[in-house]
Amino acid sequence: MLAKLLTHDGIPAARDLARLRHLLIVAPAGTPLEQLPLHQTLGQALRRRRKKAADLAKAPLAAETAEGALAVWVMPDPQHTVFTQHTLLRKALTPLLAEAPESVAIIVLGPATARRLLSERAAYVALINAIRLPQRKKAPAAKPLQRIELWGGAAPQAVTRLRAVAEGNVLCRTLTVTAPNELTPGEYRRRLRVLAREQGWAIEEFDFARLKRMGAGAFCAVAQGSDEKDAAIVRLRYRARGAKNAVALVGKGICFDTGGHNLKPARYMQGMHEDMNGSAVALGILHAATRAKLAVNVDCWLALAQNHLSPRAYKQNDIVTALDGTTIEVVHTDAEGRMVLADTLTLAARAKPSLIVDFATLTGSMHVAVGTRYSGFFATSEVLAQRALKAGVAAGERLCLFPMDEDYDSALDSEVADVKQCTLDGDADHILAARLLQRFTAKTPWIHMDLSAHGCKGGLGAVATDCTGFGVAWGFEFLRGN
Repeated sequence: MLAKLLTHDGIPAARDLARLRHLLIVAPAGTPLEQLPLHQTLGQALRRRRKKAADLAKAPLAAETAEGALAVWVMPDPQHTVFTQHTLLRKALTPLLAEAPESVAIIVLGPATARRLLSERAAYVALINAIRLPQRKKAPAAKPLQRIELWGGAAPQAVTRLRAVAEGNVLCRTLTVTAPNELTPGEYRRRLRVLAREQGWAIEEFDFARLKRMGAGAFCAVAQGSDEKDAAIVRLRYRARGAKNAVALVGKGICFDTGGHNLKPARYMQGMHEDMNGSAVALGILHAATRAKLAVNVDCWLALAQNHLSPRAYKQNDIVTALDGTTIEVVHTDAEGRMVLADTLTLAARAKPSLIVDFATLTGSMHVAVGTRYSGFFATSEVLAQRALKAGVAAGERLCLFPMDEDYDSALDSEVADVKQCTLDGDADHILAARLLQRFTAKTPWIHMDLSAHGCKGGLGAVATDCTGFGVAWGFEFLRGN
């Protein structure tokens, strides 16, 4: 449950200021100190630490007021990127939220446009960081923030949008960090049914038996290694009044990835319950679009399975037939993500969407390429690529565009099947994976996002936790501008 967001015009009167115990004071870089609330306390703190007001554009400053309240001042530069401003605001809120307060006040000053933008960004950062992600400890967790008082003005429609995106991000992160014994494909499907009832989504489940009958051999090859046949491709549908063609969101939902017969060593198997993050991102975007009542139809396709090691698990040199009839030579059982996505993309394409966007924690080579502070993506046209980059800038989530030229296909040539699943040398695996997946999109306009930034030690941009929910804010912004 997110904190309540209460908005006020102007700045607090003296009596209101006196009752506030945790304050974040935000103003554009260059604002004279004497215009800021509690400027005398700020001036003393700056002198004591031998800092200048200009330093507040690089790092926040915290100090205790004469009344015993904790105040933090920060001055983001409006010329800096949204990502940079989010990062600065997140660092400013950290000492306030560390005290587990019941309420935080955010006071924003400056010219009207700058004040509105800073108000929205500060409120969003507060909303997504005020919650506590699931954990199982004997010691009771600190209570989450109950209330955010935002002084400085924000339009009601902006508040609705902020809450929608924040809810989507929190849903994504909550699912992603849930332990694998608590989020099996079967349990995931149960939760989706509950969400569908709550949000008014139509839901359709293609379970293992149905997919087997349909000929979805790529998905079933991965799912057959599990004792419980609870794997499924789930379709969720949101329909907006007056909207025409749907955008298809596709998410990789491998609830645990052992690597199969090509078993991962312990170091690389640790954290593989988060291999379902792509599905959580797609679901988070759907949730945000629904809550904000975006005027766009969305089909959300989630490929839910586990990659287990068992006598029934698929193996190297198997040849499987995908749903569209393509035969695939299995080269490495730990490349299961592109297998389950192949059949899911085929289903999504058959529904004739105007665009397909898929999300997956897919390749280690993307981590090598950009680390965990960017996510890489591929697009079928320059126009789509530029739209995606523009949405990333607006959302404060950084993307890097990668090439996807046809001549990479020669690496996937197979002597025994239509295509190889991957190669063993690993060169440009993120590009080869994209080239493979594009075969199953039926030439539909398509974006593929390899979520290397889904987890970043110490947080990233607006998000303070290692699990970032990267992609939800981007996806919402992308759909909003669709």
